[in-house]
Amino acid sequence: MSTHVPVFRPATIVLTLASALLASGCAVGPAYQVPATPSPAAFKEAAPAAEKVAAGWTEAAPADMLERGPWWQLFGDEQLNQMAASLEVTNQNVAVAAANYAQARALVAEQRAALFPVVDLSATANRSGGGGDTRATNAYRTSIGASWEPDVWGKLRAGANSAEASLQVSAADLAAARLSAQGELATNYLSLRMTDAQKELLDATTEGYERVLQITQNRFDAGVTAKSDLLQAQTQLANARIDQVSLVRQRAVLEHAIAVLLGRAASDFAIAPAKWAVVVPDVPTGVPSTLLQRRPDIAAAERRVAVANEQIGISRAAYFPSLTLSGSYGFGSNATGGLFNASNSLWSLGLSAAQTLFDAGAIKARVAGAEASRDAAIASYRQTVLTAFADVENQLSATRALALQLELRRAASEAADQVEAQMLNRYRAGQVNYTEVVTAQTTALNARRALIQAQGDRQTTAVALIQSLGGGWHVAAQ
Repeated sequence: MSTHVPVFRPATIVLTLASALLASGCAVGPAYQVPATPSPAAFKEAAPAAEKVAAGWTEAAPADMLERGPWWQLFGDEQLNQMAASLEVTNQNVAVAAANYAQARALVAEQRAALFPVVDLSATANRSGGGGDTRATNAYRTSIGASWEPDVWGKLRAGANSAEASLQVSAADLAAARLSAQGELATNYLSLRMTDAQKELLDATTEGYERVLQITQNRFDAGVTAKSDLLQAQTQLANARIDQVSLVRQRAVLEHAIAVLLGRAASDFAIAPAKWAVVVPDVPTGVPSTLLQRRPDIAAAERRVAVANEQIGISRAAYFPSLTLSGSYGFGSNATGGLFNASNSLWSLGLSAAQTLFDAGAIKARVAGAEASRDAAIASYRQTVLTAFADVENQLSATRALALQLELRRAASEAADQVEAQMLNRYRAGQVNYTEVVTAQTTALNARRALIQAQGDRQTTAVALIQSLGGGWHVAAQ
């Protein structure tokens, strides 16, 4: 139920307007505070090597809205640099996020416009008659009018603040989309180059197996070797070729994924094989508190809390009356010739007020719902922070473990290579059977492939660590 009280006296209108302006600073919503979150002093899994800043790079001043540096350049691959630079223009997920950001900006402008009066201009012309009177009468009228809802209780300001926070959410979402696309591109590209290295290794190994097969064939033809040795050599060569085909398929999948990230049709996109730059940069981790300000997903979650907080004020404003001021000035006449004479002027001032008297607790329920929504946003924000801390710790732990594994893989590969060479020499001398040669060759190939995989894992883990820290760093000023 609503009660409307029109007031027509100009003096009363002016006094009411002045009172409304004086009271417009009132706000019924709760003051916003950033929710408290855990903030450890240091990352537990940070290794001393990970704390070194890469040459020419420094830690950014913590702020989620800072432009990230071209962190992919740390991997020293020119083709990756070119593709990453074009990603923001061609990636469709980034385009969606950019359009959402533009939409949020438009909504902010719309909400801010509600704080100002609406002015309109109208003009009418009527001709009427009836009954037995053959004469018709004309009526002309033109006026300019305005209406304004004073933001006495802060409802409109809360709506504008909510839209502004939503805009910041969209900005953070856009930054997160960019970072996600950049990270996925770097991971897929580095994995493709690792696959090229695996393919190059298998090609060389297959050539070696072909030579061994020829030697075994010659020995079998000479009656020196049993047919089982020849069959083992043939089986080993066939398995190596099968692995080659698998790598070709794996490379094609990665190439197609990169095409999609770049907004290209997979059928029209290709990346030529090239030498793999096995560069693993040291990533500066900083302190955990900077993570809260650098990661776009954390920034977006915190801004969503601000949006939910403003919604409480909007809901509470329904407890108070809404006021609307209106006024118009114009002219009315039966002839156009004297329409704008002073004697034909018309004016009006008005005030309308509406107050809900009974709604069976609907407003109270809306306020409670808004408060619950804010509490849910706070919990979601804290969960995002906890997940981010765990993500960084996981990547730091993986970085340290993979660095140790790489050295062990390298030592194992070198030892396996020596065993393979010795077994081949002893087989040619007739000291061992061919089964031992096959075993040594298989072990050596697996060790070489594991070494390449460890090198690739270190690169992709570095990418994941950069993503978990919120992006790259600014190049230090020279």
